[in-house]
Amino acid sequence: FLETAAYFCMKPKMGEKEVSPHSFFSIWHEFSSDFKDFWKKENKLILQERVKEAEEVCRQKKGKSLYNIRPKHDSGIVSKNCSN
Repeated sequence: FLETAAYFCMKPKMGEKEVSPHSFFSIWHEFSSDFKDFWKKENKLILQERVKEAEEVCRQKKGKSLYNIRPKHDSGIVSKNCSN
């Protein structure tokens, strides 16, 4: 524990000889809680952006027809008989 506290440059509070686990983990808890909240907000924003992109792709695909419809040409026996 003391090596970890030294790695993060934790110094003992006034009047204490060593860094106590309570002081170290109270700071760590605040950090991890803030990080978790920030992470959730970022994931929510990324999800909203992806949903907007997917909706835009769907709109574009609906606007474009996947096949072409050609007009019917009048040819054959029926069209020749009707024109007379």
